[in-house]
Amino acid sequence: MTKKDLANILHKTLGINLNEASKIVDKFFQIIIKNLVNGEDVKLPKFGSIKIQNRKPRKGRNPTTGEPIYIAERKAIIFRPSKILKQKLNSSSDSNE
Repeated sequence: MTKKDLANILHKTLGINLNEASKIVDKFFQIIIKNLVNGEDVKLPKFGSIKIQNRKPRKGRNPTTGEPIYIAERKAIIFRPSKILKQKLNSSSDSNE
């Protein structure tokens, strides 16, 4: 699913202008990105939460050459699905079998 698909769904279900629907979807993602950049967690009820986690620097290895390399400190995005989302995913996979 793409941002364009989300805008089309908003357009069809809410009956708003497609251009406005695209702006709403873009603004939604801008707000999420802004909060994550500011170090704030994003919690979306019935969907999940998105957090930024600091990863410590560590030693690694180049898989092609085997040479040791240094992996710098970095930030990673962590998504944790809600219990409701997990239940829906698991119940739909059980019904498909």
